[in-house]
Amino acid sequence: MKKSIVLLGFIMALATFSCKKADAENNPQPAKIVKKAPVRKAPKAVSYTLENTKEWLKTNKDSANLEIAIAVNRTDKAFFTKMDSVIIPTDMSGDIAFYLPFPVEVPYLADVDKILFFSYPTQTFAAYENGILIYTGPTNMGKKKNPTPTGLFFCNWKAEETISTVDDEWKLLWNFNIANKGGIGFHQYDMPGFPASHSCLRLQEKDAKYLYEWADQWILVDDENVKFKGTPVVVFGSYPFGQPKPWLQLVKNPKALTITEIEMEKVTAPFLETILKEQEKKKKS
Repeated sequence: MKKSIVLLGFIMALATFSCKKADAENNPQPAKIVKKAPVRKAPKAVSYTLENTKEWLKTNKDSANLEIAIAVNRTDKAFFTKMDSVIIPTDMSGDIAFYLPFPVEVPYLADVDKILFFSYPTQTFAAYENGILIYTGPTNMGKKKNPTPTGLFFCNWKAEETISTVDDEWKLLWNFNIANKGGIGFHQYDMPGFPASHSCLRLQEKDAKYLYEWADQWILVDDENVKFKGTPVVVFGSYPFGQPKPWLQLVKNPKALTITEIEMEKVTAPFLETILKEQEKKKKS
């Protein structure tokens, strides 16, 4: 009798295993994509000094260091050369990501395929894929009179070249709209090294073009309805208008503007459910 019970149990277990195996073969689960971090060279140390711009440019005008120096001063090449003084990293052997405030990895964002952040207080942006920093750079956002709204947005439509709705003499290159009715987007335009726009998010041309190609647009059902939204964009923080540029603090404290993984989690948490729902819509379409 005992032998019969044992044999029956074995047969049932084998049958269950066979069913599970067959189910797995007929309904395979998609493998979770693990994003690998870009290979980056870190400098031995990160510290800054205040330099006379003209003197520094005498030996660095055409060097690879210029790109990092321009980004650290939140400006573009044209305005950088006009500045009286600039902050310069003492060791410029590392990747640009090590001189800007965003963390290179945010585990909290592991399930988010793509997301773009703009930090108002540090005037920088960062693009992440599954929690890994893919691209980062400087930005000049809305001035005090016309601040860039903060919160969650999504990439809508884009145009390689368009004309500003504020002034028809302003040509915007690599424009990606994130607030359709508000006419707000990120694009290339003059970057004087402080918030100066009419709510938009200004970028260097190379950065604007990169994000233009990297981010995803919305998909419409018709002229009035959205099938699913584009890449999520989170704008956060506030700028200390009327005070010295925040990045000047880096001379005394190189970590003064550092954005931690914990801060990134707090900034994203209120929007994560919405972001993941929109992402799921896209995958099912």
